[in-house]
Amino acid sequence: MRLIAFDLEGTLVKSVSGWVELHKRFGTWEKGKEYAELFFSGKIDYVKWAELDASLWKGHTRDEIMEWVESVEYMDGARELIDFLKNRDFKIAILSSGLMCLAGKVAKELGVDYVFANELIFDEKGVITGKVKPHVDFKNKGVILRELKEELKPKLTIAVGDGFNDIVMFEEADVSIAINPHEGVRGDYEVKSLHEVKEIIEEILNFVRL
Repeated sequence: MRLIAFDLEGTLVKSVSGWVELHKRFGTWEKGKEYAELFFSGKIDYVKWAELDASLWKGHTRDEIMEWVESVEYMDGARELIDFLKNRDFKIAILSSGLMCLAGKVAKELGVDYVFANELIFDEKGVITGKVKPHVDFKNKGVILRELKEELKPKLTIAVGDGFNDIVMFEEADVSIAINPHEGVRGDYEVKSLHEVKEIIEEILNFVRL
């Protein structure tokens, strides 16, 4: 058995940041930028940042969130890559610091085995309460991947992502693949498409004969 962990936004789907995109939809981006600056300057932690962001959306509905979710497109080659991996005995995980509303839908549609993301809390009427369960922050993707490795004991672990919060995930993997990486992000391989990711994995499997 093999294990592969994907970042979601900018990796499997074309959305760059659900947090930012929803801020722009709901007209809360100016305040959202202030909260982001507080986080990146070290004045608040990730949990507080997520809570502050979610508080700005209080009163909006699950339907509004899902309208955005349904608008998000897959990266070219995503379905083909996932099918390829399933046929080669890979367990597949999504590790996203974005929202479960999107990550869960993608995981279900693609048949992904594990999905980790942050959950907005809705009331019984489907209205956002302003609360959030922040399961995945900017630092713990590595911890999550390590725990999966300990549970599954794969022969090979691959990580695919594009951002700074994917670096800790890369460090836990046997092979890291950076797709259209942000400046300063490096993997064992750097690619521009999921088609290239598939080609690299094919080469690795042929080489190591796992």
